[in-house]
Amino acid sequence: MEVEKNIERLIETLKDDDEHVQVQATEMLEEIGEPAVPQLIDALDDEDKNVRKGSAKVLGIIGNEKAIKPLIKTMKDDNKWVRRAASGALSNMDKSAVNPLIETLKDEDWRVRGGAAWALGNIKAPESLPALIKIMNDDSGFVRAGAVMAVGNIGGDEAEKALEEALNDKSSYVRRVAEGFLNKE
Repeated sequence: MEVEKNIERLIETLKDDDEHVQVQATEMLEEIGEPAVPQLIDALDDEDKNVRKGSAKVLGIIGNEKAIKPLIKTMKDDNKWVRRAASGALSNMDKSAVNPLIETLKDEDWRVRGGAAWALGNIKAPESLPALIKIMNDDSGFVRAGAVMAVGNIGGDEAEKALEEALNDKSSYVRRVAEGFLNKE
């Protein structure tokens, strides 16, 4: 019971305006680890963006699979820093998040699709390559850029071919990302 109270206080501390205090609270939550997971998942719905962002970050470091679906839901958050924290947390989950993230590439929200592509690119899971290549034709330049980055991070012959096709993208940014990966080789 005392541990739960401490976790609750630390999560409440994430609301502090002092970034140093927030960092210390996240570090202490990281040290608590698994016992903090249920409360951190609940905190993803807190009204305070710093609580949501800090909770997402800590969940990614702990890496418990129970956090995958709540973190994917958090990628729909109104705050871009919370969305980025959720996407980053998912990229720390490694292989356990791959299939849920591949499914998330079909989400109706372009920000969610882009975040999922970014996370998959950090995980570097070859099994996500076909789905990532498919969304390289997305309507959103953000999604296409995330997919190109992910495909480039995964690499291989199939990825190289897709990156060459991305050199014709209508977005100069997407073309530059593709060029960057093709010039590395």
